[in-house]
Amino acid sequence: MSTLTVSVVTPDGPILEDAYEMVSCKAESGELGILPGHIPMVAPLTISAIRLKGEGGSDRIAVSGGFLEVRPEKVTILAQSAEKPSDIDIDRARKAKERAEQRMNNKQSDIDFRRAEMALKRAINRLDVKDNNF
Repeated sequence: MSTLTVSVVTPDGPILEDAYEMVSCKAESGELGILPGHIPMVAPLTISAIRLKGEGGSDRIAVSGGFLEVRPEKVTILAQSAEKPSDIDIDRARKAKERAEQRMNNKQSDIDFRRAEMALKRAINRLDVKDNNF
């Protein structure tokens, strides 16, 4: 089967560049599945897992928003942050989840609530990617 070159880049540098048969991700408009030859597009990403299917199996990467650029033979993901399961500190993610839940329960202001909600989504995403590493 033909492949796509997938690059995941953050402000801190490249996270991944490899060939995959399929990319699945969650854009703000919904779930996307990208195969080689896909029409060119750009889409904003949500806090979610990027699922990469290759010959040797599947990989997942936790991203905290960003953009997806698709060209027929290449997918570039420009993410605010991105982590492979091996790079995720499970204890740190659990503590971040607990802190976010406490902040949401306090409801001091709408801005604090929104920030806590985003922090909770990031922590849950990181835990999910780490726990479901296959």
